[in-house]
Amino acid sequence: MAYKISDECIACGACAEGCPVGAISEADGKYVIDADACIDCGACAGACPVGAPQAE
Repeated sequence: MAYKISDECIACGACAEGCPVGAISEADGKYVIDADACIDCGACAGACPVGAPQAE
């Protein structure tokens, strides 16, 4: 299952930088994950300082 970014997101961009497939983008001051592009690797969760990306 794809990851999803929770409301804890502080819009720092660390998750987007860590995503190997470029599935994360900024939208309205918050980052979102394209579920179709996400490969469920968890790199975003490991890069996030507040643990906002979570497996669905």
